[in-house]
Amino acid sequence: MTHIRNLIFLLPIFHFAFICAETDPLPSWNEGPAKSALLKFIKDTTEEKSQAYVPPEKRYAAFDQDGTLWVEQPFYVQLFFTIDRIKSLAVDHPEWQVEEPFKSILEGNQEVLSQLTEPYLEKIISVTHSGMTVDAFHEIVRRWIHTAIHPKFKVPFTALVYQPMLEVLQFFSDHGYKNYIFSGGGQEFIRAYASEVYKIPPERIVGSTAKVKYTYKDGNPTLVKQPDLLFIDDHQGKVENINLFLGQRPGAAFGNSSGDQQMLEWTQAGKGLNLEVLIHHDDAEREYLYGENSKIGQFTEALMEEAKKREWIIVSMKKDWKILFPFQIISSVDSPKIFSR
Repeated sequence: MTHIRNLIFLLPIFHFAFICAETDPLPSWNEGPAKSALLKFIKDTTEEKSQAYVPPEKRYAAFDQDGTLWVEQPFYVQLFFTIDRIKSLAVDHPEWQVEEPFKSILEGNQEVLSQLTEPYLEKIISVTHSGMTVDAFHEIVRRWIHTAIHPKFKVPFTALVYQPMLEVLQFFSDHGYKNYIFSGGGQEFIRAYASEVYKIPPERIVGSTAKVKYTYKDGNPTLVKQPDLLFIDDHQGKVENINLFLGQRPGAAFGNSSGDQQMLEWTQAGKGLNLEVLIHHDDAEREYLYGENSKIGQFTEALMEEAKKREWIIVSMKKDWKILFPFQIISSVDSPKIFSR
């Protein structure tokens, strides 16, 4: 009987939540130029009477992941995964106790970790991400990502997706846009969880990729991950892969760093109405404050000037977002989306 009373009590809240979700598809966004631009873009490109109308089969949106859809500090999530993999594999590699960068990783040397060079990064990723089937790798990632805890927020990494961007993904999808991720992170790493976290299927995930080898295991065909890099999906590589995998320019592109600049330039160079958005990490209190001097998610002054010159939308996390993460939602009139996700 208590359960019934609780349900009856919640019915008006559910009703209000669904009404608000319908009238405001971006409830975690503060009113302002950024939110208005998003609403206007969807309205203009999906209403048939609009001069900027885009038919459903041509509606594509490209999203960076790290720093755009979820937290990328103090290290990329994939680096946390790689570090944990090294620790779990160390028992079979006694040589790592004296070999860098494995030695520093096993000792928890944060200074070395924050300054890992590209050759070192490639080295540790190759030994932790290869030698197993693609399916086995996906399973390893899934098991890890639901239990690994972020050092600052003390919640699983999957809880650190940006609620305002989840609303954007849903908003675009609801209006016929096919959302793609073009990330500098590992393609198979992201594919392991993207369907669950972002509602984006694996065929729409493009990231930096290593080779795979077709072989047989117990008489069954399988793909085994190799250590050799195939391509890096960053900077101009994102544009090249948009052409390779998508075959046309997206109508909208979202990023947060200098590594996304070319993707936004390419999007803007297309015909018809387009939308370019940069997420600016300017909220030290609720997340992190970084930009010009950051080795992760670098947002240079040159990029800021270019964005202003090109009239791209610059989203201030501090000013434009009411909340950052889904777990910050409370059942109040200001955040009805708690019931719709």
